[in-house]
Formats: sequence, structure tokens, C-alpha cells
Amino acid sequence: MRRTTTSLALAATALLLAGCGSHKGSDNAGGGAKVSPSATSAPAKGGCAADVQLKAADGGRTVCVSKGGEVRLTLDGTKSRPWKPVMVSGSALKGINAGFAIQPGDANAAYHAVTAGTVKLTSSRPLCAQPTAPGQVSCKGIQDWTVTVTVK
Repeated sequence: MRRTTTSLALAATALLLAGCGSHKGSDNAGGGAKVSPSATSAPAKGGCAADVQLKAADGGRTVCVSKGGEVRLTLDGTKSRPWKPVMVSGSALKGINAGFAIQPGDANAAYHAVTAGTVKLTSSRPLCAQPTAPGQVSCKGIQDWTVTVTVK
């Protein structure tokens, strides 16, 4: 019986700790946005990350970066399903040279966090490859990607 109790306690502890990596917040108008665990460095001043690295899986999340930090993103696409260039709405981030070559279909971007505020980064791509020959089925679906970045 003691072994079962110890095993259950260890399993419960592991599950509790696994849930600590992300949480729901409500610091934006929409509320309930997920805070991204993608920050590549320890939290800096104000609890925000100094640098943040984003990927396609981060779509729909909210991240916080410290003023003076960087946000870099890589959306891996293909020639037949390319990502559109990333659009920025807001003025808290300033574009900088991403510093790497772009493969066909990818969308890469880098930004410097210049002032406090909130910015939305957006892109999209086709859900399926476009027809290459007459008679093939066409797909009109779009995959949207949006990340909200808060600069503090």
C-alpha cells in the first residue's frame, strides 16, 4: 500500500509541475490568451523575456518582451504552401535584419522592442497545395497565424 501511495504522490507532483509551464492570462482586451513558453531567455525586468523566438506552433498566443529585447520568428512553409510576409500592427516593435537566408515559402522576421505597447504579428498561408495541372482539385482554405506581443 505504501508503494502505491508514494507512486500516486509522485505522479500528482509531476502533473502539477507540468502545468506550471503555461497559464491563461487576461492582460489583453480579448482575455484568456495563452502566454507563450517560447521565450529563449530568463525573464528580464518586469517579468517579460529579454528575447522571444516564435514559430508556427505559437499562433494564437500572447508573449511579453522587455523594452530593448528582440522578437524573432520563423514560419516554415513550402513552395506550394508559402507563408505571406509577416504584417505588424502597432508601433512597439521596429523591424531589424533577421540575419539568415529565407527558404522558399518561409516567413522570417526580427524586431527590436522599442517602446511599451501591444503589437499583433500576422501571416497566413494556403491550407493545401495549389493545383499544378488542369483538372486537379483546388483548395481555398487559409491558415491564419497571429501572435500578440506586449512590450513592457
